[in-house]
Amino acid sequence: MSEHQTKEWKKNKFVLISIGAMLVMILITMGGLIFFKIKIQNSMKEDMHISKESYDKYYVMITPDSDSSFWQSVFEGAKEEAKKNHAYVEILGDNLSVSYSEAEQLRIAIDAKVDGIIVEANESAQMLELINEAVQEGIPVVTALGDNTASVRQSYVGISSYNLGREYGKQVNTLADAYFKGDTADMADKKNEPLQVLVLINANADDSSQNILFSAIQETVESKSDHAGQINLEARAIDTEGAFTAEESIRNIFMTEEDLPDIILCLDELNTTCVYQEIVDYNKVGQITIVGYYDSETILKAIEHNVIYSTISVDTKQMGEYCAEALNEYLQTGYVSEYYAVDTNVITAGNVRNYLGGDADAEK
Repeated sequence: MSEHQTKEWKKNKFVLISIGAMLVMILITMGGLIFFKIKIQNSMKEDMHISKESYDKYYVMITPDSDSSFWQSVFEGAKEEAKKNHAYVEILGDNLSVSYSEAEQLRIAIDAKVDGIIVEANESAQMLELINEAVQEGIPVVTALGDNTASVRQSYVGISSYNLGREYGKQVNTLADAYFKGDTADMADKKNEPLQVLVLINANADDSSQNILFSAIQETVESKSDHAGQINLEARAIDTEGAFTAEESIRNIFMTEEDLPDIILCLDELNTTCVYQEIVDYNKVGQITIVGYYDSETILKAIEHNVIYSTISVDTKQMGEYCAEALNEYLQTGYVSEYYAVDTNVITAGNVRNYLGGDADAEK
């Protein structure tokens, strides 16, 4: 064998070994994924078997932030309502050892052939495809808080973005009246300046609901306020993929903005809590007014201590009840209302005691 042939043979041998190693790695990876998927499905089926010993139906709830107090409250409402019809509800992500996206959890739920799905949806093409697949497989889907309007989901349980925007707009108008009248000492020397209002929106949302909400705020301010021309509304996108990224995005506002806003409107629980913390950390209490979202204990106590001006409270228990009710009704009759509207309330220092301790739960 010539020197050239020897080199060529060694080169081909190296290529073949490399290709072989790559194929082995691919097979090992695919095998691991298949094994893990089967393990998860078997685990879910075991849970379903346990639950079906005493329940007739098994529903799963899927949300990107199942640990939040908001979704835990929705879950409790759904669980209680489902029990009335011998159905069992479980937050899917809670029984998995690793974190999965909503799309991955939907795939697991479809493959496990659950009896019903409750999901915080969005308008993405992937969400559309998975919801439609679930329904085609005979699994009814109810979307909660976030919707996928193009899908064939059975029902949507949530809040009117327009009405929610109007509530925020009313809060801005009330604060504007106090601001321009100089009713408080800290506002008296600023009443001739424009009122700066910053609306924090979700950078990760891909639907039109936030645009509708922001437009409703603008419309309410422009049509109902005597100071509309002196109010500057600005929207700022906040990355809410996780608590850390939200905190970082909001902290950047306080660190980099030369002129901070007078009012910050927060459209979810996470942003409300983050803004509240930054205002305390940067010693801006009394200088920046927060209008928040939801009624967690942290938010309610901040209202009680006059750090947060007000919050829009969503009846999360009712939301959960409606989700389970929609699944139960569809499975029993084959028909269900396409939209369930959830109640909201505005909580201020004047009524916050009704929501804190004592008989708070009975009054919500």
